Amino acid sequence: MTITPRALTAADQELIDLARAVVDANTDGEDGIHTVGAAVRAADGTTHVGINVYHFTGGPCAELVALGNARASGARRLTTIVAVGNMGRGVVGPCGRDRQVLFDHHPEIRVLLPTEHGIGSVPIKDLVPFATAWSPEGGSIAYGDDPSAGRP
Repeated sequence: MTITPRALTAADQELIDLARAVVDANTDGEDGIHTVGAAVRAADGTTHVGINVYHFTGGPCAELVALGNARASGARRLTTIVAVGNMGRGVVGPCGRDRQVLFDHHPEIRVLLPTEHGIGSVPIKDLVPFATAWSPEGGSIAYGDDPSAGRP
């Protein structure tokens, strides 16, 4: 499967800058526990941020903290997310766990990440091959079989 990323918009660049500002202001260095910042944009245009909490038991990634922050702030429909590494590492793609959480809770979200063509924007569904939609009522089913499955 070939994924063709969409070029960044001015709003995408603002989101990258916001994530960069969060990690730059809160990092504790290369070996610290706060090394990635994330920013997410809601459909209403509001933005929400998060920073990772590294722990050997699997502390939360910055993207998941940003999702929780958005929800706690009342945002229900999220459109775009990005993570940026500290110490000038730039935009980083979401890990597998984050991809699955994003897909399950926000299947229409776009992810900003490095591609072979530079930083681009791709739909989360393109980052989860053979995706399944999950819901408490229906469990896990092949994505597309039931349009209501896996939707919060």
